[in-house]
Amino acid sequence: MTVEKKEVTLLLIEDDEVDAMSITRAFRKMSLGNPIIRACDGLEGLELLRSGKVQSPYVILLDLQMPRLNGLEFLDEIRQDPKLVNSIVFVLTTSKSDEDITASYRKHIAGYFVKDQVGEGFLDIVKVLNGYWKIVIFPGE
Repeated sequence: MTVEKKEVTLLLIEDDEVDAMSITRAFRKMSLGNPIIRACDGLEGLELLRSGKVQSPYVILLDLQMPRLNGLEFLDEIRQDPKLVNSIVFVLTTSKSDEDITASYRKHIAGYFVKDQVGEGFLDIVKVLNGYWKIVIFPGE
C-alpha cells in the first residue's frame, strides 16, 4: 500500500507580530509552500480548529504567553476535545521555566523551542518542521 502524502498546514498561534512575520519569512526563505494560518491567541486558534478552517493534516506551533487563552490553557482545551486530542503541537516561547517545560510535555507536545535559542530568524525551527512532516505519517493519510 502506497501512502500519498498531503501538504501539511501550519497553524501558528502567536500574538507577537514580529515573531509571526519572522516565521513566515523563514518558510519563504526555505521555499516551503505549506499553508500557514495564524491565530493571535489560543482562543482564536481553538475557533479556527473547531470551525474546520484548518485543513488536516496540520501541525500547531504554539506560543505560551498570550492574552485571552494562553498556550497551556489552549493545550488543556485541545487535549479534552475528542476531535482535537491528537493534534501535533510544538511550543515556541520565550519561557525557559522548568515549570512551563514540564507542564507542556505533560500535555503531550511534540517539542519545546525557546525563541532566543533558535538560530537564524527561526530557520532552525522551519528545518525541524519540514523534516518532521516529510517523514511522519499523519492520521487519515
